[in-house]
Amino acid sequence: MDYRKVEINEIDRELFRNFRRRQAVTDCWRKEKGEWVIRNCPFIDEWSEEDYLVLVKCLRETVEAGGIMFGAFLDRELKGFAAVECTPMGSRGQYLDLPSLHVSEDMRGRGAGKELFRLAAAWAKEHGARSLYISGHSAVETQAFYKAMGCVEAEEYSREHVEMEPFDCQLEFILE
Repeated sequence: MDYRKVEINEIDRELFRNFRRRQAVTDCWRKEKGEWVIRNCPFIDEWSEEDYLVLVKCLRETVEAGGIMFGAFLDRELKGFAAVECTPMGSRGQYLDLPSLHVSEDMRGRGAGKELFRLAAAWAKEHGARSLYISGHSAVETQAFYKAMGCVEAEEYSREHVEMEPFDCQLEFILE
């Protein structure tokens, strides 16, 4: 697997031609009465063509504004990506947002997510963040990944992220 910065002129629908964002979800974490519990809520999370077009627009905006996108490539095909925004968040400007970290369904469990996360965290630290902010999918498997990476519940929740995805888990990764 090759990992590198993705240039803005590469970010188009064609880049995602062989990328499959599909996840069969069974159990999810939910915060109820201040406590985290696992609830059975099966569904298939799969991106539509419209989702990919919105993603391309958002990733281009991230890079145009000074953020970054990293890609994981196998035989020149995108199989994973991470993006970090450049605008500080939080009451002390302590966070940089990780709005995207995804690995194609056919490549999960091979370390691509870990390497992309590592690259994103290093970039955020180089750009002055004290923590990486993650609004992460609540699926048990997704949250197990973030916990294994060292993420914890965010000290401060981003109201914008909570309103956009009320079932996401709001996390942070402290950059030391």
